[in-house]
Amino acid sequence: MKTLTPAKADLDPIEIASRDEIAGLQLQRLQWSLRHAYDNVPMYKQRFDAAGVHPSDLKSLSDLANFPFTTKNDLRDNYPFGLFAVPRDQIIRLHASSGTTGKPTVVGYTAQDISNWADLVARSLRASGVKRGDMVHNAYGYGLFTGGLGAHYGIERLGATVVPMSGGQTEKQVSLIEDFRPQAIMVTPSYMLNILEEYLRQGLDPRASSLDTAIFGAEPWTNAMRAEIEDAFDMHAVDIYGLSEIMGPGVANECVETKDGLHIWEDHFFPEIIDPVSGDPVADGQTGELVFTTLTKEGLPMIRYRTRDLTRLLPGTARSMRRMEKITGRSDDMIILRGVNVFPTQIEEQVLAANGIAPYFQIELFKSGHMDAMRINVEATPDAAPEDARTAAAHALAVRIKGIVGVSAEVIVHLPGTVERSQGKARRVVDNRPKG
Repeated sequence: MKTLTPAKADLDPIEIASRDEIAGLQLQRLQWSLRHAYDNVPMYKQRFDAAGVHPSDLKSLSDLANFPFTTKNDLRDNYPFGLFAVPRDQIIRLHASSGTTGKPTVVGYTAQDISNWADLVARSLRASGVKRGDMVHNAYGYGLFTGGLGAHYGIERLGATVVPMSGGQTEKQVSLIEDFRPQAIMVTPSYMLNILEEYLRQGLDPRASSLDTAIFGAEPWTNAMRAEIEDAFDMHAVDIYGLSEIMGPGVANECVETKDGLHIWEDHFFPEIIDPVSGDPVADGQTGELVFTTLTKEGLPMIRYRTRDLTRLLPGTARSMRRMEKITGRSDDMIILRGVNVFPTQIEEQVLAANGIAPYFQIELFKSGHMDAMRINVEATPDAAPEDARTAAAHALAVRIKGIVGVSAEVIVHLPGTVERSQGKARRVVDNRPKG
């Protein structure tokens, strides 16, 4: 694959500033953000007052730990616009979650918010090795999901050419990649597997495609999947992180020259890691739940927002700003099976390492008598489709999962092409346990 290294001259000066410069800017912006939230959002004024804190109490970055958390439920409880810090007519765009587990979470952006977002996605693209004049195939979904439009405006801000394909229509995705010859693609990693499958179905060599870089986000993925896709397409795969409550894609991004964790754009977002049970901050280098405070958001400031994502903070390498390790899972996605904590990414690693099994899977949780049980549905590669080969592969994978992950699971290896495919975010876990 090509060597991709962004030119230092193209970086924003703050990306390679000293830690003291970064901290000084953060303190100044954090003081503004706390005051902005307190003065303009009734919930924050009530919360701060109840906790006995005031924006003027923030004298150092460590003082932020005295302020209360914000959670997704707060957005739902104040649905739709109760957390906006500017008049509704100053909000120029709305996005919202799907609301599958309750009220949608609605987020709003001022014109300055949208401009900052475009800048940060452009910065993320540069970190990924994309440059002005390149073409980027955007397969993130457009609409209320932040991925499509967030990526779109960042591609344009960089001065690259955007192909606004959105998700789905996999055959057409491959046709356009082959016809237009883009240098990069922005897509969920699970859907990139669908694109790979379509390449092979059409008899095309994915390694001969024009793609130099894939920028994957919107769902956790493993380094095993990175290796699988990089080898299949002879390209780089880097991680982009974001969530709609904080901004959307572009909160943090891997640098293509190191691919050693995601540099957080700390001039706009202040990260903390907390113990997910006690809520107490933990030191850099320790694993816990990621918490963000926005530093420049006008429309929807977020103070100490609990993301539920599990990671740790590490020193900067390719940039001065700190890195977050690849997300291993979410505290609310963790499966507790007979006392063992299991994340879907742990199952993914074993599926990708197994012989005769394609990189598609779905976990089913169900009751076996009075006990919780796990069934893992995977599918055979075409050369391992005979029943005896599938039976042997199922046994081998079950043994791997028991030995490495530490749980017993029923494994069913289905015929090729029969496990549910992602058209955007993958649905990795289906919970069929009785409710209540």
